[in-house]
Amino acid sequence: MSITLKELVQQFGGELIGDDISVNRVASITNAEPGNITFITDSKYRKSLSDTRASAVILAEENKAFSLLPMIVTNNPYAYFAKVSALLNPKSVALHGIHDSAIVGIGSEVSATCTIGPKAVIGHNVSLEEGVVIGAGTFIGDNVVIGKNTQVQANVTVYSNCVIGANCNIAAGAVIGADGFGYANQEGVWVKIPQVGRVLIADNVDIGANTTIDRGALDDTVIEQGVKLDNLIQIGHNCVIGEHTVIAGCVGIAGSAKIGKRCRIGGAAMILGHLEIADNVTISPGSMITRSLKKVDTYTALMPFQTHDEWLKTAANLRHLTELNEKLKKLEQQVAELKLTN
Repeated sequence: MSITLKELVQQFGGELIGDDISVNRVASITNAEPGNITFITDSKYRKSLSDTRASAVILAEENKAFSLLPMIVTNNPYAYFAKVSALLNPKSVALHGIHDSAIVGIGSEVSATCTIGPKAVIGHNVSLEEGVVIGAGTFIGDNVVIGKNTQVQANVTVYSNCVIGANCNIAAGAVIGADGFGYANQEGVWVKIPQVGRVLIADNVDIGANTTIDRGALDDTVIEQGVKLDNLIQIGHNCVIGEHTVIAGCVGIAGSAKIGKRCRIGGAAMILGHLEIADNVTISPGSMITRSLKKVDTYTALMPFQTHDEWLKTAANLRHLTELNEKLKKLEQQVAELKLTN
């Protein structure tokens, strides 16, 4: 499809500067072709504006003087570009109905506008509201509720009693509601603690491929509205993830941690159990968080990489820091005493 810049401004806002041309595709600034629309968000890409073959560009006020192309000026070019991309790349519309190879349990209510793919299994007393899409090979356990227009892609597992809100997108291979990692030690033997809580997922949540969210031990694990989870994330039992928080891939969050609203957690970060993270906190990639973070800030807990031999020397020095600190205190005390005697 193609659309004019004026039509984009009418739909998404912003200011049109230059000719009202038509665009048919979104593209990066380096790979754009005539007929494409691109964007920049960082001043370091200003030089690329003179070389791009794009027909139009989306940018911020401070960058508009660096291009002669027709442009849309907006205060958030990245988000604007995302909306244009979604408009020019509409998702395919699933055909309503239940595939012949799918299984639907007793007492389940499936809206006539739902789509249930091949070999999907829907348990007993499940409620699937209007427009829900269940991908091929997906398992939905007993008593699960899924809200309007939520898409559950192929080979997802949703265990019993979980609740998923409207307009969510759960990518392939995700597991929602598996037992949390709970065991009690009795005379050297690990005794499993029944996990009887649920997973409650609010509206407009995205969950990446192969991400796992464990059910609560007693209370529920809660993912609040607008949360965006990347691939390969582990969220332990009884965690609460505050609304509009975004978490990148390979993050691990141990049980009963509470993450605030609008937090940003970088890839491969680790958060220990029973900690509380304040609203609007940013955690850098690879950080190990070992205590609660109650003040809004950006937190980083990692060392710059080194060659292995250099790292061994650094580690050895770190082991002796306490000893060196005690020696320094003694030297400072001796210097102070010498000053007094003189």
